[in-house]
Amino acid sequence: MKKYSIRPYQESDYELWNTFVSASKNATFLFHRDFMEYHKERFEDFSLLVFDKVKLVAVLPANRVDNKVYSHQGLTYGGLVYASKLKIEEIEVILDLLFDFFKSKRIEHFYLHPIPSFYLGQGNAAIDFFLMKRGAQLYRKEMNMVAHLHQEIPISKSKLKHFRRTEVLGLRVVEETNFQPFWEKILEPRLAEKYAAKPVHSLAEIQLLQERFPKNIKQFSAYLEDKIIAGITIFEFENGVKSQYGATSKKGEKYRALDFLFISLLDVFQKRGKHFFDMGIVNDSGEKGFHSGLLQQKEELGCTVWNQDFYKIKLV
Repeated sequence: MKKYSIRPYQESDYELWNTFVSASKNATFLFHRDFMEYHKERFEDFSLLVFDKVKLVAVLPANRVDNKVYSHQGLTYGGLVYASKLKIEEIEVILDLLFDFFKSKRIEHFYLHPIPSFYLGQGNAAIDFFLMKRGAQLYRKEMNMVAHLHQEIPISKSKLKHFRRTEVLGLRVVEETNFQPFWEKILEPRLAEKYAAKPVHSLAEIQLLQERFPKNIKQFSAYLEDKIIAGITIFEFENGVKSQYGATSKKGEKYRALDFLFISLLDVFQKRGKHFFDMGIVNDSGEKGFHSGLLQQKEELGCTVWNQDFYKIKLV
């Protein structure tokens, strides 16, 4: 039997970590240290590396809060990232070793929200199975709305009808590297007005991340008579894309500019050979647990529901 060792991440592991993540079969650019650390002052890092002798075979992006470990509160999803040749039973052994390591550090609870399965062509459900067998609790679910681009997209007739009407008005879809127009003229004021909220990323943060990941973070905006009326910020991955932010002005609502942008981008990324378009979650804190308007909008844009699961396990 192989003998694995575990140790915490340290700054000198930067290149090793990123090289490993880039070559793994179940990671995205969100696990790159340059993404994980853009807001590192907010989290106590507790990322771990797993070795088979001197060979790195797995990493765990994580942060610690008192006697709890999360993978990872600063990311949309987390989980154990492992080498493509690692056997499933070896993953189980590593998971148990991680739990032993946590216990040795007086960690009482471990929280995990795995990367959604549709992101990964080869699947990633082994961890979920092993967690449940060890008494993990599935304590939360989110409805993730996803359009599959490798097949005909079932956009509603009404959405397509309004799209064709809007198309003749002369709306322009622009891919731009300057996030300021969308952030300051559309996103921030609309979030403040409708939800008394702010975007998760400040303008400075999203610009910094785009500079670090120019191939992955993109801004598409809709202009009418040279005035921005809607925008969608895209995170692009090997197999698909995610709309990280989407918003429209009051004038844009009149012209259904956000729907126009979504339908335009569905076509763009379908032609580029992407497999999925993740339009995000529709959960809210109301009695239903979801936002009916968002659910209907995204369903009419051709999305179906894929669950995003959240687990916690008590270790001691």
